Amino acid sequence: MTPIKIVIAEDDPQIAEIQQRFLERINNIELVGIAHTLQEAKDLLQVFHPHLILLDIQFPEGSGLELLTELRSDNEAIDVILITAAREASTLTTALRNGVFDYILKPLNFSRLETSIEKYKAHINKLSNLKEVAQSEVDEFIHAKNKELKELESNEERLPKGIDAITLKSVKLLFKNQQDAYTAENVGKLIGSGRTTARRYLEYLVSTNMLVANISYGTVGRPERRYSLHESEL
Repeated sequence: MTPIKIVIAEDDPQIAEIQQRFLERINNIELVGIAHTLQEAKDLLQVFHPHLILLDIQFPEGSGLELLTELRSDNEAIDVILITAAREASTLTTALRNGVFDYILKPLNFSRLETSIEKYKAHINKLSNLKEVAQSEVDEFIHAKNKELKELESNEERLPKGIDAITLKSVKLLFKNQQDAYTAENVGKLIGSGRTTARRYLEYLVSTNMLVANISYGTVGRPERRYSLHESEL
């Protein structure tokens, strides 16, 4: 499969660097440019014609939604993943109406971005192999993201305060994929959050019996909690 060409459009250089480092850990990706302004983003898109842009919304000179709308008006064959702190329902509605592939809330963690990129690669691969489509295949493309969004919203309603569905899913995937034992500090680094935040999610998963916590002692004798999958999840 041809590498997925990506542009990062993020006005904060530190956040852009984090995204760049995350992408370096994902296979079959080619980062072709980083833009810190909307004009820089437009220039990179015109020169490199990437498959995908990781787009922020807040820029000093305007909104990333304006660029998104412009891309759709010009019928540009560029997909968009919004990475933003904007939590307003109206912003999400505008993004969905303009055909974003995904909408990721900051702070960004690696597992969430990796999941999105891998889904995008699978999506592109399926499209490239299609000659004609049956209704079932149309339904899969059109309704899959809507189903996932509804599931996330439903889960969000049932979760306790301080636990969001997207981060929780990232923590679950970490244990499901690796089936190893981690400290809160380990998990925080892997999902791009602080130790305290990671511990909150870990303790929640202990309360649901997905994880178990055991006390271990480090080389200096300091006790620490290590979390692993409950035997029923293995």
